[in-house]
Amino acid sequence: MRKGYINIVVYISTLILSSPLSYADCDTVTVHYHERVPYVETSADGVTGLTGNPAALAFEKSAIAFQWKQTPSKRQLLTIKRNTGCDCSIGWFKNPEREKFAKFTHHIYQDKPQRALARAGDDRLGDGMNVDMALANRQLKLEVKDGYSYGSFLDAKIARHQPTLSRTTGANVRMLKKIHRKRADYMFIAPEEAASLIESSGLPAADFKLVAFSDMSAGEKRFIMCSKQVGDDIIEKLNAAIVE
Repeated sequence: MRKGYINIVVYISTLILSSPLSYADCDTVTVHYHERVPYVETSADGVTGLTGNPAALAFEKSAIAFQWKQTPSKRQLLTIKRNTGCDCSIGWFKNPEREKFAKFTHHIYQDKPQRALARAGDDRLGDGMNVDMALANRQLKLEVKDGYSYGSFLDAKIARHQPTLSRTTGANVRMLKKIHRKRADYMFIAPEEAASLIESSGLPAADFKLVAFSDMSAGEKRFIMCSKQVGDDIIEKLNAAIVE
């Protein structure tokens, strides 16, 4: 009887020690970000930008202890998926696949309707055309970032048409340079990001154009995405601060 009792105690202790972090262990939340002007940038005032400012304000107003950590975008996604710590990441789109492994706050920013960024002299892409026309054209190569979501509307369109793709894990500047070198033809982008992207690339702005589609959906909403280890109470506090 005594031996059986000891075995049970050892088994329970092992379970406790090997269990993932509890919500109470989130003394400090690590908030991951990567430089992406105008959404997020590191400045003398800290992390700022269209999503950086409201995210910082939400954590500060809710009195949740947090620390910023600059992390490549793909690694951010893997960190949230692994669910081994109290991690959040800012400015992500919400979709059904991500909702399986992450928690989301209320949205902190909504983009303007996305456009195509292409070479100025490419007459195959022009204002007023619809998204299906562009994606159905097999001669046009769409540059996409591996592991990224372009929002529910475009994700569904890309899945349906299976356009010719050029995939990359690199930064948006690298994607733009591939288009400039004719290794790809266009990429989808929120218009508020386009000007700063071209400027940071060092390429002539006159070499590019933004194509407005006739049927593009409303701009996608951007959220704070957190691992499941982050307690619902923290999400609720952030939501209250965002609403305020």
